[in-house]
Amino acid sequence: MSDKHPIIAITGSSGAGTTTTTSAIKHIFRSLNTKAAYVEGDSFHRYTRPEMDKLRREALQEGKHISYFGEEANDFGALEKLFKSYGETGNGKVRRYLHTFDDAVPFNQLPGTFTPYQELEHNTDMLFYEGLHGGVVTPEYDVASNVDLLIGMVPIINLEWIQKLIRDTNERGHSKEAVMTSIVRSMDDYINHITPQFSRTHINFQRVPTVDTSNPFSAKDIPSLDESFVVIRFRGIEDVNFPYYLQMIEGSFMSRVNTLVVPGGKMGLAMELVLTPLIKELLVKKRALENMAPVDLPI
Repeated sequence: MSDKHPIIAITGSSGAGTTTTTSAIKHIFRSLNTKAAYVEGDSFHRYTRPEMDKLRREALQEGKHISYFGEEANDFGALEKLFKSYGETGNGKVRRYLHTFDDAVPFNQLPGTFTPYQELEHNTDMLFYEGLHGGVVTPEYDVASNVDLLIGMVPIINLEWIQKLIRDTNERGHSKEAVMTSIVRSMDDYINHITPQFSRTHINFQRVPTVDTSNPFSAKDIPSLDESFVVIRFRGIEDVNFPYYLQMIEGSFMSRVNTLVVPGGKMGLAMELVLTPLIKELLVKKRALENMAPVDLPI
């Protein structure tokens, strides 16, 4: 962790809703006049899409599975190195993974490939990571220990599968059968590398639908925010102002001493209320260390 060069990470599996949280945090950054270096977790895949497809076929022939959730397909060492470098110096190098043709055309490359490594933007206030492994820990690597604010996005598993199925079939052109196979193939890595991270997060946002999702593979649409609640769990954060949140968020209640439950439609408001003071605190510490004059950051 680094008070001078703080790191915020959102971690959650594919289709978990990390993009929604990213939008909320970018809004907070704008309100606090914060300049952030943005890093995508897919940048730390080991292989291009053709290489990964080949490895999957070879693994299948051997009765094995390889997925983007696991260590074999991701360079945890490079991710840890970037976090350490940024925490110590405020600098580092990163590349981008190009998902689509629209992403790839400006680089004159094919989708599913990587851009060359480039320096992060200089003189940023903090680094912001969004991806699969912001809180990962293995016997060799400890990414989580370098993160100052670790946020988990973890809808209940059936909702996560519905979101992934609909996204991958509608937006990425995969067949339903291919997505279902991917879910099954990824399960070991999901259990071993994804779920443990949510015991290390400072805050979890877990969306729970209030409609029937018992067969996610037959769902025709994603339950709306208004058809769900969001369970917000705090860990290791002092002086959480629960009375203020209960007052500000209509329909909210406490389910445990460290857990706030809010209507799904209020998730964006809840994120801004909860995360803004935490991000502001990181900025205040940073600027104090830089011997800057006290700054009255907007609320």
